[in-house]
Amino acid sequence: MVRDGTWTFDGEIVRIVPGRDRSVNKLRQLLGELAVPLSAVAGVSYEPGKKGGRLRLRLREGADPLTQASRGRISEAADPYQLSVDPDRGGVAEYFVTEVRNALVIEQVPSGPADRYLMPGPSVPLTVAAGDGTATFDGDVIRIEWNWSVEGSKKAAGPQRFTMKDLTGVEWIPAAGLENGYVRFQVRGATHNLAPKHDPHCLVLWGLEKETRTTALFLAALLARLPHPSAALAPPPVPEEPSPLADRPAVPAGEQGDHDAFLRRLRELGDLHRDGVLTDEEFALAKQAILKRF
Repeated sequence: MVRDGTWTFDGEIVRIVPGRDRSVNKLRQLLGELAVPLSAVAGVSYEPGKKGGRLRLRLREGADPLTQASRGRISEAADPYQLSVDPDRGGVAEYFVTEVRNALVIEQVPSGPADRYLMPGPSVPLTVAAGDGTATFDGDVIRIEWNWSVEGSKKAAGPQRFTMKDLTGVEWIPAAGLENGYVRFQVRGATHNLAPKHDPHCLVLWGLEKETRTTALFLAALLARLPHPSAALAPPPVPEEPSPLADRPAVPAGEQGDHDAFLRRLRELGDLHRDGVLTDEEFALAKQAILKRF
């Protein structure tokens, strides 16, 4: 628990709550509390510094629609999976990292890509206000209304309305330097070879901070409802021949490794309890969490 926010771990979920300080990025505050299942975590680290440190939670590729939508397009300060740690909380941060890493080993969570989203997208309805118009999304229908600055051909095309069934994808190019960015909704059967300022399925972005954070939320909600990226890469299923060993009892993989990790973690907790780092209550809770995971 630090000024930047609070991270808790109960053995199954990393719960992230942004701080209420004015210095906390607005995107993180708009996202609110996030519950990250252990199965979505690829790794965690703590980076100490002279004026404090930073906790970083790394999610599995394809596990989170927000990460899928915002990669490389938002600042570190806006990243909900990073936490600025006060100088006097470094020891707690390191202990947090150890607990999550041990749980990843015991639960044998793979670090590779996920074949489905393990986290929900942002709640709807959502609105993104861009340079030449505003898009709204209610969970099924996307509507685009143009403003006074829209180019003539878009204005002539009128307001746009299409459903998630009509949408095949979405493209987000942020503004860079003096060049505007855009969000292009790839609608089934439509031609998308027009410049963004002429494409009626495209919003022009001016690069404002508010615009960036609302775009990230909006597109994450869309991606959560589109087919997962792995669907396009999945090979067609191949019928399997019955194995002559199918009736034999399986031997749990890594059983010995799990047992060793389990005993080692109990010894570590016992040492912490004996040295006074953990109270009786904290020791009992931590022991119970490990027994539950094992």
